[in-house]
Amino acid sequence: MREKEKHRRPKIYFVGAGPGDPELITVKGHKLIEEADLIIYAGSLVNPELLDGLKAELVDSSQLSLERTTELMLQALRSGKRVVRLHSGDPSLYGAILEQMQPLEEAGVEVEVVPGVSSLFAASAALKTQLTLKGISESLIITRPAGNTLEQDELSSLSQHGSTMAIFLGTDRIREVVKSLKLPTETPVAVIFHASWPDQRILIGNLLNIADQVEQAGINRSALILVGRVVSRTGFWRSHLYRNR
Repeated sequence: MREKEKHRRPKIYFVGAGPGDPELITVKGHKLIEEADLIIYAGSLVNPELLDGLKAELVDSSQLSLERTTELMLQALRSGKRVVRLHSGDPSLYGAILEQMQPLEEAGVEVEVVPGVSSLFAASAALKTQLTLKGISESLIITRPAGNTLEQDELSSLSQHGSTMAIFLGTDRIREVVKSLKLPTETPVAVIFHASWPDQRILIGNLLNIADQVEQAGINRSALILVGRVVSRTGFWRSHLYRNR
């Protein structure tokens, strides 16, 4: 062990596992999970292939309370073990990491967040499109349905900006979601299930017919809804970078 590592303050790493493809974890993230003694991972959201062959003790957090998760991490760290909290995609998007980090920090533990490749970018790659296209949309709205109903939802007002919309955690209520969007019914929509996983599925339609497709396919989780003309990949302008000079 290097001398500087002996005196390094121990910390807990919150690592983004990427969208599913085990090769889409960052180099730093892969190094950390290979060196870890304890990995608490986000259940079925993390591809089990990524965990194959690791020396670490593996704990599925899907059935654990926040308090129990915190307790396990603190116990391991205080026993001299290297601890990784492994999240799907990128931890900063709907990862609920702040509520996990705060009790650790209150206990005097240092934490570090290692970003990952979001399923949003894997979905865009699967569609072979851009999330921002000149002449179509220069902005991206990342959101999700709120609560058990859409009564207090911002989807309606957000849709009126005319920007590309990436809607997480909404396929179980796809019909409610598309009805709430104040956009022409012919607006292109894509639903990407398990982006970058071996069982990836892509459904492309519009606000009028996408709900039927999703329900017929039986997709109600682990999918991203992408709304906007970037889905159709047409009608955009050439960027200044590639214009003839």
